[in-house]
Amino acid sequence: MLLAGDIGGTKTDLAVFSVEAGPRKPLAQAEFPSRTYPSLEAIVREFLVQVGVPIDRACFDVAGPVIAGRVKTTNLPWVVEESKLAQELEIPTVRLLNDLEAIAMAVPILEPDDLQTLNPGKPVEGGSIAVIAPGTGLGQAYLTWDGSRYRAYASEGGHADFAPTNALQIGLLQYLQARFGHVSYERVCSGIGIPSIYDYLRDSHHAPESSELATRLAVAADRTPLIVEAALNSAAPDALSLAAIQTFVEILGAEAGNLALKVLATGGVYLGGGLPLHVLPVLKERRFLEAFQAKGRFAELLTRVPIHLITCRAALLGAANFGLAMGRH
Repeated sequence: MLLAGDIGGTKTDLAVFSVEAGPRKPLAQAEFPSRTYPSLEAIVREFLVQVGVPIDRACFDVAGPVIAGRVKTTNLPWVVEESKLAQELEIPTVRLLNDLEAIAMAVPILEPDDLQTLNPGKPVEGGSIAVIAPGTGLGQAYLTWDGSRYRAYASEGGHADFAPTNALQIGLLQYLQARFGHVSYERVCSGIGIPSIYDYLRDSHHAPESSELATRLAVAADRTPLIVEAALNSAAPDALSLAAIQTFVEILGAEAGNLALKVLATGGVYLGGGLPLHVLPVLKERRFLEAFQAKGRFAELLTRVPIHLITCRAALLGAANFGLAMGRH
């Protein structure tokens, strides 16, 4: 039996899989709030007590760079090691993957129902593929064709310098530089970034702040869901929140276009993570595609790049697929 897990800064998703059932049909599955546990080992122990089945191998995808079987998680105070997990959990074989590497591993086996197409484009057979996923943080990965199959590679491109594309974003950069010093794309294009955009637009008087929303935000442990909810309120969208989400979507489009150019993603760009699904109505507006394609002489090339939104739990699917394949070698 395989234990697979998607370890995020907000939640940890664990599941048990068998070779016979495959990576799409977990035998048992549960979700845990990551920050309430001291370690991954603590979560896994609780889950294994719940399911009560013997595990002979495990594969976990983790938000952070995995180097020599070890990762210091980006948005959690954990250090996770393959050897320590194997020893403490008494599981013979344990592998760690970067979370975006796991999503990328799932891309070749995604089905039409797992996707929503934002731009059909004209995919090139065997062309490179880019993956960008704003969730708690901003993950990036890519795939290249080796002549027989796609190979996935992790990246920490989300921590590269934020490059504003208009006057509003220049003001945002300056505002956040004064607060944080270095400003990465993750700082403005993720779950932790949306409140920063909101604060800037509020403090620069871009739109008035609702006193009712301000009261709720002041006591919220995580402000992002409240801002998203207020922005997408169909009856009465909050102007400041909507402006924050629109700015987020424009920045996401620009950085997705940057990544497409860097890996020459003629095979397509895939959006993962939790945020794109939550802001889908704004994502479908022209502003995302316009920001994606606004690359000067390469604008026409980017119009031909397919863009798909992943609607399933691709990281867990990729970790499960990789883990089950370990048993065949």
